[in-house]
Amino acid sequence: MTIRLHVDHTLVELDEFGLPEGAARHAQVRRVQPGDALRLFDGRGHEHAAQVLEMGRKAVVVRVGPACATLPEMPQRLTLALGMPANERMDTLVEKATELGVHAIQPLECERSVLRLSGERAQRKREHWQAVAVAASEQCGRAWVPQVGEVQSLAGWLQGLAPAGADSASSTGRLVLSFSADALSPTTALRALDLRSVGVQSVLALSGPEGGLSPAEEAAARAVGFQPVTLGPRVLRADTAPLALLAWWDLRG
Repeated sequence: MTIRLHVDHTLVELDEFGLPEGAARHAQVRRVQPGDALRLFDGRGHEHAAQVLEMGRKAVVVRVGPACATLPEMPQRLTLALGMPANERMDTLVEKATELGVHAIQPLECERSVLRLSGERAQRKREHWQAVAVAASEQCGRAWVPQVGEVQSLAGWLQGLAPAGADSASSTGRLVLSFSADALSPTTALRALDLRSVGVQSVLALSGPEGGLSPAEEAAARAVGFQPVTLGPRVLRADTAPLALLAWWDLRG
C-alpha cells in the first residue's frame, strides 16, 4: 500500500524538495527506500504521486509526479464549533470529524466546560489537535485537512460573527444543538430540516460541552441567527452529539 504523507508545500510536477520534519520521520519509520512511490497531499485539496530520491538520517528528498484524483469533499461545507470535551475525548472527536468530512473545527470554552485552556497550554493543545486532523486525513484518504481554530470563549466567538442576514452570513446555515423543548423555546428535529432547499451553501453548527450550553449561552446564539435543533430524545455525550450531526449532514449530501 502506497504511503500518503501530508506536506505543507505547493506541489508542482517534477519539483524536487526535502520532506518537512514530520513527513520525513513518518517515511523513515516506514523504512521507505530510494525509488519507492509515495502519495503527497497539501491539505488544501491537491494530491500528487511522488518518488523518493534520497533517504538519509535527517533528510528525505522526493520528486513530485503527476496530480492524482482525490476523494470528493462534501458539496456544502460544515464547520463544527464546540465546547471542548474533557480528557482525551477531544482527540477522538477531531479524528472522527475529520474522517466524516468536517471542513473546520472551532474549539470553545463555555460556562459549563470542564476543560479550561489559556495561553501557551491552549496553543499546545490546538497544535496537537491539528496534528490529529493531519493524521486522520492521511489515514482516511482526504486531500483536505480541517483547520482547528484557536481556543476562544463562546461569548467572544459569537461577538466576532457577522450579523445574521448579512451578505457574508446569508448563505451559511447556523444551527445550535439544543436541549430546550418547551413552548417558549421551540426546537426543530434535525431530520425534518431541509437547508439546501433555501439555498444554504454551508453550515456552522454549535454544540455545547458536558451538560450542554447554559440558557444564557443558547439565547446569545439564537440572537445571532442560530436555529435550535434536536437530535431526538436520547441524551448524547458532548463528543457524540456533534459527530451525529456531521454524519447526518454527510449522508444527506
